[in-house]
Amino acid sequence: MSQRPFRILGIQQIAIGGPSKDRLKTLWVDMFGLEITGNFVSERENVDEDICAMGTGPFKVEVDLMQPLDPEKKPAVHATPLNHVGLWVDNLPLAVEWLTAQGVRFAPGGIRKGAAGYDITFLHPKASDDFPIGGEGVLIELVQAPAEVVEAFSRLR
Repeated sequence: MSQRPFRILGIQQIAIGGPSKDRLKTLWVDMFGLEITGNFVSERENVDEDICAMGTGPFKVEVDLMQPLDPEKKPAVHATPLNHVGLWVDNLPLAVEWLTAQGVRFAPGGIRKGAAGYDITFLHPKASDDFPIGGEGVLIELVQAPAEVVEAFSRLR
């Protein structure tokens, strides 16, 4: 295996799905005090999500509270309560290239803009014959870290 040409810097987000965002907001916003910083709706992704935040600066973690636009359609963002974990990566295209060469399976869709405006892609939760490394049941989102996050994490090393 060649040397990894990128770094995972930290957790960018967790995404939690349910049949209704209202119950999720009662816990995460009303009880825990997270602030709603935005909303994202996508028919393609079958999602209506409130974007919340905790922490500040490069240590800010996004908590996405998601409900399906149509509970009968896929993707079913509510079917798995902890929908996915997002990880900051310092060089997303290089990470995808290297991980693919190592046999990591990515979900369809490639690199694209995510709800928060960053470039993203997803590792598939299941491996396949062609790509023997998957998320072992967990959908993992790789998120291109902005320059200030890369710089802040570099100062910590």
